[in-house]
Amino acid sequence: MALVSIVMGSDSDMPVMKKAADVLEELGISFEMRIISAHREPDIFFEYAKTAEERGVKVIIAGAGMAAHLPGMCAAIFPMPVIGIPMHTTSLGGRDSLYSIVQMPSGIPVATVAINGGANAGLLAAKILATSDAGLLDKLKAYSEKMKKAVEEKDARLAEVGYKEY
Repeated sequence: MALVSIVMGSDSDMPVMKKAADVLEELGISFEMRIISAHREPDIFFEYAKTAEERGVKVIIAGAGMAAHLPGMCAAIFPMPVIGIPMHTTSLGGRDSLYSIVQMPSGIPVATVAINGGANAGLLAAKILATSDAGLLDKLKAYSEKMKKAVEEKDARLAEVGYKEY
């Protein structure tokens, strides 16, 4: 049973959405991944969002570009948290996607990460789930410690070799 559902409107979003999946996989969180267009196949999208709760999904991560309706429509139908990932676009650099996702009407919240913020979406989903899962919380703490150590190692290397050799 997938606790998190990752959904995107196009396979062109896969490089960003894969980062969310990688984080979930590293933390041992079950997930499903789908490509569904809210605009091109609304009947399939509606069925996906309407049945997510009964399938055991606790958080949806939805990535979308341009008009970016997928996250908001998920939030309108799915009663639990939805995290939106605005995709970078060639026309407006992703600002169109960001505004579309973050400017939701009152009563339909979508937690929104940075443009192309796949890893942070995965981490936010994990943190939401960790509010009721002590084991997952411990994994998140270890993940943070691993990031801290990586920065410390980079700083030590810089001090050792200098900026010109780094």
